[in-house]
Amino acid sequence: MISEVFITCAVTGGGAAKQPNVPVTPQQIADSAIEAARAGAAVVHIHVRDAKTRRGSRDPALYRAVVQRIRESDVNPVINLTTGMGGDLVLGGADSPLPPDPAGTDMVGALERLVHVEELRPEICTLDCGTMNFAGHSEYIMTNTPGMLSAMAARLKHLGVRPELEVFDTGHLIHVHELLKDGLIDDQPLIQLCMGIRYGAPDDLTTLMAMVRHLPPRAVYSAFAIGRMQFPYVALAPLIGANVRVGLEDNLYLSRGRLATNAELVQRTIEILERIGVRVMSPEETREKLALKVQV
Repeated sequence: MISEVFITCAVTGGGAAKQPNVPVTPQQIADSAIEAARAGAAVVHIHVRDAKTRRGSRDPALYRAVVQRIRESDVNPVINLTTGMGGDLVLGGADSPLPPDPAGTDMVGALERLVHVEELRPEICTLDCGTMNFAGHSEYIMTNTPGMLSAMAARLKHLGVRPELEVFDTGHLIHVHELLKDGLIDDQPLIQLCMGIRYGAPDDLTTLMAMVRHLPPRAVYSAFAIGRMQFPYVALAPLIGANVRVGLEDNLYLSRGRLATNAELVQRTIEILERIGVRVMSPEETREKLALKVQV
């Protein structure tokens, strides 16, 4: 067990934004991140969305608007930008997989997925550590090949941006160890264990502990589960040496039938942690723990 943790708030994901509290515009996303930081989140994890379709986007101008608003606010959370967009492959169907479906496919080069990171230089950005099927579309594949991961990790190391390695299943840890062996990440990697996502690792304790036991020895890691298991994982994470992630990307409800805001999810998280004797770290303490490089 660890006695202090940092909280990451995943403000808005890249999937469908069906809940009215899920922020969509740059101002809404930034304001929700600021509110989460005021509530006690040390890290805010940012996707951006197209205001017309409400779906995820990789437009650097949208990221710029969000990041500038957060940086100009009265809070100073660690900013963590996604690099997951640009790896979306939707095949044409079981009988005719090629060509891919242009309506859902968005595949770009590894370095193009980092354009907004190059410009804005957040302290952290995510790096999804494997290819996997994803719920919501029978032909959709989240694509992250070993070559893509290596190219992105090498560029992030050059930029001085710390990658948060997103691990959705046990096999993704192979990529983590290979990146470490190849010197593309440092020997105290930052890892996020993403549990309960369909076609990935289930959220049961046996699977979670198997993944923890295969982490690099000096890893700093967080663990979360989606949906109704989000709050149980808040209490569980410190018991297995993990930090905490909550937010509307992963869970829409504060309680049964009660829609949440990001700030409310963070507030409830702090209540849970304090009741079990776990101290919540500030952004500055988190920066020191993670040896982050200030970019602005």
